[in-house]
Amino acid sequence: MSDNLKSKTAKGLLWGGLGNGLMQILNLLFGVFLARLLSPGDYGIIGSLTIFSALAGIFSESGFILAIVNKKEVSDADFNAVFWFNVAMSLSIYTILWFCAPLISKFYSQPEMTALARFIFLGFVASALSATPTAWFFRNLDVRTRSSVQIIALLLSGIGGVVAAFMGLGYWAIAIQTLLYTFCNSAILWIRCPWRPGFSFSPSALRALLPFSLKQLGVSLFTQFNNNIFSVLLGRFYGMRITGFYTQGNKWTAMGASTLTGMLNGVGQPVLRQTIEDPDRTARIFRRLLRFTCLVGFPAMFGLAIVAKEVIILLITDKWLPSVIIMQILCIGGAFLPISTLYGNLFNSLGRPGTYMWNTIALGLCQLGCLCFSWRLGLELMLAIYSIVNIIWVGVWEWFACRAGVISFRQALADILPYLIFTAIAMGAAIAAAWSIASPLLSLMIKIAVATIIYIAQIRFFQPAFFAEALAFLRRKRP
Repeated sequence: MSDNLKSKTAKGLLWGGLGNGLMQILNLLFGVFLARLLSPGDYGIIGSLTIFSALAGIFSESGFILAIVNKKEVSDADFNAVFWFNVAMSLSIYTILWFCAPLISKFYSQPEMTALARFIFLGFVASALSATPTAWFFRNLDVRTRSSVQIIALLLSGIGGVVAAFMGLGYWAIAIQTLLYTFCNSAILWIRCPWRPGFSFSPSALRALLPFSLKQLGVSLFTQFNNNIFSVLLGRFYGMRITGFYTQGNKWTAMGASTLTGMLNGVGQPVLRQTIEDPDRTARIFRRLLRFTCLVGFPAMFGLAIVAKEVIILLITDKWLPSVIIMQILCIGGAFLPISTLYGNLFNSLGRPGTYMWNTIALGLCQLGCLCFSWRLGLELMLAIYSIVNIIWVGVWEWFACRAGVISFRQALADILPYLIFTAIAMGAAIAAAWSIASPLLSLMIKIAVATIIYIAQIRFFQPAFFAEALAFLRRKRP
């Protein structure tokens, strides 16, 4: 990379990692309080509504954030068009969902969901208002500001949610926390963003962004649908208590996965987009990012899987023990999610959003078919099939990348397989070391210590050059 691009990438990864890491720590702290105060049923009710607000939020944003990032030259007319479109769409969709709330509560046989749904759905209106300043910071690779805004919003909303839980508001505490975060995030983004909307609207500017944004819309809709389909199925056929156990296990898994994907999303596409004129340079940068993703992602997610039981018992008590196996299965599949995210960033940066869209849709249809076939077989088997499909699909992404001439199968295996092997050895040793220990705290400490020491020792011995480069990269220094 050039020195300037390398510096921007390093800063993006550094602040993305620090910001997402701190956010997950705050999520952990507030999540512990809420999980101890609330019941699985409370989480189940909120989890069952997640898919509706998530899909509505995607519709209101419509993929324009990445469309602005991907456009070579952006004007005020583009930002204005996106802003006013998002405002109109969010208000229209909220009105529709407001009238649909009784139907949603009838679907789940939960009459109290009507008022709750109308309250939670306000969140995607605020989220749509923040789309334009988010695009501005994203395009300018200002990960530091975006991370600091998210941290402040999370801190304020977390305090509000915990206070509401202490007051005995039940599932309304989670709803209040969610809504507070969205409104605080949107308000602070507008305070920090130097761009301000005008009262002009250019249909031609919006039309120019549509070809890219519509493909992103399709991708986002299928992604959110896949991420939240379990909550719908479980809430409808298994009941709110089982849905609550799934929601809790999925939340802990998402804390790890979102830290990694957040780091990549903050820099992946903008950095790769700047090298589009030099295919060899794009390939080199992509392989470095792929190795970095595996270096960090595999031990983080597999490590979270092996300590799931200890974490659940120590932090949120054994009333949540059924969430352990759910968390472990999702962590195994989630270890490969950052890799898929990186491939998606690659195709967007290459100007091939169609490849990204259709591949994601195909994955979604495949997973949906598997879920429809397996939901009667039990939750654990259904989750296992879902995770296996996620892992296998990395090979599909690689096939398209190979056809694009970016990275061959041999190169991808050389970049991915060593870290997978190192992680498996380290985790196996950690499990063996703590096998007969009854104390959850002692078992947790031994697993973390053994896994960390063995993993780092392997990396330093077998790949000392890349280990040193990764450390230098995070420190924003040249190796």
